[in-house]
Amino acid sequence: MDGDDETVLMVPMVTGSLSAWKAADLRDITALARWSLSSSKHEHGVRNLLDGSIDTYWQSDGPQPHLINIHLAKAWPVAQVSFYVDIKQDESYTPQIVSLRAGNRVHDLAEVGRVELCQPAGWIDIPVSQPGSRVAHVFMLQLAVLANDHNGKDTHVRQVRVWAERESDGDDSRSQWH
Repeated sequence: MDGDDETVLMVPMVTGSLSAWKAADLRDITALARWSLSSSKHEHGVRNLLDGSIDTYWQSDGPQPHLINIHLAKAWPVAQVSFYVDIKQDESYTPQIVSLRAGNRVHDLAEVGRVELCQPAGWIDIPVSQPGSRVAHVFMLQLAVLANDHNGKDTHVRQVRVWAERESDGDDSRSQWH
């Protein structure tokens, strides 16, 4: 995205969803992905992002941006990515600016969404597309934490989910990334 075309979603006290997707139109494909991180503290890695508990978390351990890489074995029609954060529990470890990138591999990722969070507590949805529009079929997604609350160095993300559009025909040939 160019600087002038950049869409930044301001999210105050998130309790609901930014997405227009209905749950019935989505399929959770989180378990179908292979996950990697730019860094992590001992015992605070990928397992904690995917364990279903908001009491555990991934903690980065290194310079920003902090990256969550999501690799899919086939091109999926990804509708949105959701992640859980909580300012009350994590204070300066809470992400403030998060970018979502999508593509076929790490070298062709393009930013498809960005949120700027203000005191977030709960699930944050970053849509890749909107219902009724062309849904990108992608092999890779990347959540990038670009800044933390109060200029914190490392970050906490408590859960991540990847949601694909439910398709009736199973046609994966519409990828805009090929």
